[in-house]
Amino acid sequence: MSRLTGFGLFAVAAMLVTYALESRSRWFILAFAFSCALGSVYGFLQGAWPFGLVEGVWSAVAVQRWWTKRGLEHQSN
Repeated sequence: MSRLTGFGLFAVAAMLVTYALESRSRWFILAFAFSCALGSVYGFLQGAWPFGLVEGVWSAVAVQRWWTKRGLEHQSN
């Protein structure tokens, strides 16, 4: 297995785990966003720019969800 393939496997596995745990804490949403960013980097490095682009968008969406949830938690305190 090449280092690039290992990196991609790590990124996708991290996405799966953090997505499954999102309901437990808003920090898992942020971790999911970071994992998506890693997936985006992997996509661009391997030459699959559509995958890289979509993962970049998912990362931005997850950051926005984390930010929104952060604001809702601050309002309830």
